[in-house]
Amino acid sequence: MFRSRNHSRNCSVIGCNEDNPMGSYHTLPKDNMIRREWLDFIFHGSVPAEIGSRVFVCSRHFTPDLFVNWTQFNSGFATKLILREGVIPTVLETTSKPRPSKPNAGCSSVLPSAGDHMGCQTDPMEKIFFGTQQSNVTLGPHQKNAAVQATVNYHNTSMMTEPIAMPLTSLPVRPRAAKRRRVELDEEEDGVRTEIPNLRNSSGPAQKTSYESAKYIVYESCLLELFEECPVCQMDCEVRSRSRGTFLAVEQLCPHCKYFRQWKSQPIVGSTPAGNLQLSAAIYFTGASFFSLEKVFRAMRLKMFNKDTFRKHCTLNLEPAIVHKWRSHQDALLQQLAHNDKNIIGGDMMVYSPGHSAQFGSYSVMHLESNNIIDIQLVQSHEVGCPRLMEKEGLKRSLELFKARRVPLDCIVTKQQRPHIEKFLRELNIKQLYDVQPLVKGVSKQLRKIVKDKQCAPLKEWLRTITNHMYWAAVSSHSGPMKVAKWTSLVNHLQNIHSHEDPLFPKCAHPDYISRDRAKWLKPGSKSVDKLKKLVTNKRILKAVEKLSPHYQTTSLQSFRHVILHFTPGTVVSPFLEKLCRLYLAAMYFNENTGRPRETPSCEGFVSSGETSKSKKEGYTAQPVTTKSTFDTLDYVDDLMGLLFEKVLQEPRAFTDELLKIPVPEELRSPSQRRE
Repeated sequence: MFRSRNHSRNCSVIGCNEDNPMGSYHTLPKDNMIRREWLDFIFHGSVPAEIGSRVFVCSRHFTPDLFVNWTQFNSGFATKLILREGVIPTVLETTSKPRPSKPNAGCSSVLPSAGDHMGCQTDPMEKIFFGTQQSNVTLGPHQKNAAVQATVNYHNTSMMTEPIAMPLTSLPVRPRAAKRRRVELDEEEDGVRTEIPNLRNSSGPAQKTSYESAKYIVYESCLLELFEECPVCQMDCEVRSRSRGTFLAVEQLCPHCKYFRQWKSQPIVGSTPAGNLQLSAAIYFTGASFFSLEKVFRAMRLKMFNKDTFRKHCTLNLEPAIVHKWRSHQDALLQQLAHNDKNIIGGDMMVYSPGHSAQFGSYSVMHLESNNIIDIQLVQSHEVGCPRLMEKEGLKRSLELFKARRVPLDCIVTKQQRPHIEKFLRELNIKQLYDVQPLVKGVSKQLRKIVKDKQCAPLKEWLRTITNHMYWAAVSSHSGPMKVAKWTSLVNHLQNIHSHEDPLFPKCAHPDYISRDRAKWLKPGSKSVDKLKKLVTNKRILKAVEKLSPHYQTTSLQSFRHVILHFTPGTVVSPFLEKLCRLYLAAMYFNENTGRPRETPSCEGFVSSGETSKSKKEGYTAQPVTTKSTFDTLDYVDDLMGLLFEKVLQEPRAFTDELLKIPVPEELRSPSQRRE
């Protein structure tokens, strides 16, 4: 038919004998009515009686809106244009500027027009990769992703005659209506609206790291809606997803224009999704239970990894970071104590009994002046032969550390009387003092048994006075014999006798006064006086009173016990290294909160807490109320997160070697395993 001999596919329209710069020709449609209109247009109304089997019309006889994939073809993703059904060709546009010819079109040098985008004339578009569960690209106008398996031909107009094949990057396509950038909720906490930053147009500093970025709960149905429609041809796409714990990857493929992209909800650190690792770190660093959090996730249908993955994260990354952080923190504390002339420390043993016998014991040492935990030792029972000797072994290891770091010790305050501990400290020439509270608790318990006798009922009104007298005798005296003299003067004082035979304390310290109620005093020779005298002059009690601490007590160490129970409950069985690292976390958390300021006092520095003190069963006691702990700010957790993602994951070998230096005892085995 009407085809030019110098081109295999020239347009059949009368008067159009030019090569199609777009490289696309279209044959007659099958619909008879549309086919007739096409023939009238091609032959200007004079349709021949016989028409050949091949009649072609070039793409320049159709406007861009008549093509299904105009944007795709214009971007380089398709080689031929596809017409919509029922369209009619129009007059050739002679005013449009010609595009560069295809390769091998017979032209060795063609000058580009002003609107052409040549590979050497345009700067690469700014690309951004942000590892969150809602990409900034999905919120703004859709643009072609960089990960496209296609190539586009760029023609050099001055130096080369052959085309250059280059990988396709982010090419501009027809923009769609931008989605709202602002997350607007009906109910928002504290009335604060969160606006997502425009990362593409940001010219400020680099974006936040993955562990500092905010995270959101995204429903799967809402997320997959973003991938249902092709951003190029607006057709339905094939969407496939795969998950790995909290990580989700979505692959989008358009069957019409072959557009493909892959989206990930989290950045990948090595071979581990950052969100999975950070969730494991948040559980471990805050002392939470994996199984408790797993129940919460299961109840909410949130995706989560299993226990084995959590333990893998702990062993490879989290525990090396914890050990390094604690060692750095402990070194700073020991350097400060080494410059002091003398240091008063307190020691306390806590035993863990997950079964019928004690398996582990942790010995904590505190600097009583600053209330900082300076050392904590974990001892396994079979290391020393029996659970009773774990306290001595823990104390021995701590004292060896202080000696190696040249920390001078003045005395050590312990909670209870232990004969083997007393002998050990006496051999080392270290002064030992006792906390007042355990002794007061024991004496009060015996007094309550005495007052159950009707003949000793008058002694009931003096219970609070007796316990307060022991505190006063310890605090107001600096020598052991003086403490004993003041304590034994209690028997005469309750009989209204205020002069004593002991020359160290010959008279009561209170001023002389005449009592109005003489019935409250104990009668000399009564049974209540005999019972009281026998209790006060007990040899074991007198020996303990002589060693009562005058200034510092182990009350803060008892508070540290509650922190330990939060991070490592005694009934939970865990490996040696995990329990040790959780003890380190408890110590770091406690030290961070030990200097919290108190709230504004309402009366002489105390704010009534409205709770009954466990040590004083009669009535309420005003307690000092401090500000909130760092569980609201998580400062120590932020430090550990930064250490984990910025150093441990970059150079894990050095941190792992530090962890491997810790001697781990052989794991306890059951009787059946021992027989094997």
